[in-house]
Amino acid sequence: MKVIIAGAGAVGTHLARLLSSDNISVILIDRDEEKLSKLNTNLDIMTLNVPPTSLKGMKDAGMEDADLFIAVTPHESENLLCCMLAKQLGAKRTVARVDNYEYMRPENRAFFENMGIASLIYPELLAAKDIAASTQFSWVRQLWEFGDNKDLVLMSVKMHDENPKFDKEIKNKNNLLVGRTLRDIGMDGHKFHVVAIKREGDTVIPYGDEKILPRDLVFFMTTRNEINTIRHLSGKDDYPSVHHAVIVGGGKLSVRTDWALPDSMSVKIIEPNQERCEELGRLVKPRTLVINGEGHDMELLNDEGFDHLEAFIALTDNDEENILACVAARRKGIRRTIAQVENLDYFDMAEDLDVGTIINKKVIAASHIYRMLLKAKVDNVKKLTVADADVAEFIVKKGSKITKKSVMELGLPRGVNIGGMVRDGKGCLVSGKTVLQEGDKVVVFCINSTLKRLDRYFK
Repeated sequence: MKVIIAGAGAVGTHLARLLSSDNISVILIDRDEEKLSKLNTNLDIMTLNVPPTSLKGMKDAGMEDADLFIAVTPHESENLLCCMLAKQLGAKRTVARVDNYEYMRPENRAFFENMGIASLIYPELLAAKDIAASTQFSWVRQLWEFGDNKDLVLMSVKMHDENPKFDKEIKNKNNLLVGRTLRDIGMDGHKFHVVAIKREGDTVIPYGDEKILPRDLVFFMTTRNEINTIRHLSGKDDYPSVHHAVIVGGGKLSVRTDWALPDSMSVKIIEPNQERCEELGRLVKPRTLVINGEGHDMELLNDEGFDHLEAFIALTDNDEENILACVAARRKGIRRTIAQVENLDYFDMAEDLDVGTIINKKVIAASHIYRMLLKAKVDNVKKLTVADADVAEFIVKKGSKITKKSVMELGLPRGVNIGGMVRDGKGCLVSGKTVLQEGDKVVVFCINSTLKRLDRYFK
């Protein structure tokens, strides 16, 4: 497979690294020679130092046999033009990065397809949706919803305290999962699956004799009506519901997040630039209060009712500031903290500092694009920021290999766990005895880069 990427910024270079590690032929185009020269020399990609809209450059890159062309330069109009030119030169599919919400409306999809653009990505909009979903529950690190009615849920929960049955010295004796094996938990008849565990930097697919340990990040697949069961068993009954949130930073992602959060939530945005504050006043929802100040100013936060906050969302352009602000917020007792962290090297540090949910726009954008490289029909792919794992929503085709046997008899690759599915519009869990059917939407958790190996089961 051959992929050509226009734009060697954060998203473009991240995609190039990701795809080149998958044995895909990648060509990266950019007019800035310095950006291209900074790429790791060990990276197995070809680079072209030409303007992305150069016809000669596109031809030199071999656009006529490109399976996918991706335009992710900082300029929306250039991305759209690049995709139109690439399509005319023979690229099979094209993707353009945009920052205009109007373009993303479903009624405009056919318009752009007629222009030769197969898909549009708006990283800030995708990230805002993830933030809004994760803000629903103060005790959940991240949450993903599946199905038209969003009644199938994958969530990650951090374990903190010992189960009193195994440690009688602890102060909090509410956690009923830590110290128990999955087999024991399953015998209780609970309607959820533990599909993965991240422990000390490693993500594993657990089996029946695996114990849940303190500080594990546990990924649960369940239905919406069982969420409170997981909350209780995880010892999170005392975590408050989220009614008041503050967003630090007034960039595009903050505006999109404000619109993604429910109207019932009280939202404040803190931005240091006075002119930007005035502009934000015209962009955010009427219920949102814009405050001119620094997000790390504890006196300001106290004046604005810091003690009553249930959610703290740090979305400045400074990773370090976001991480430290969330650490400070958690020490002040705020349970739901979210930090934008764009430097991939900071992920482990942020996780060790327990900053809460980590949001990375380029990883989210890569997830959206990656699904276009799969031959099977895939509705959604999410590459997890805090785990070496992917979550994909496959649509089962008639006669595909996945329908021939029960899940336990299929011989799925190691590192794969089918946690749930949507059948006839209703979310339900998948067991080893389940036989998948045409039209099922199947949610698969994959670690160790096993996602592409599932193609042959679903195509």
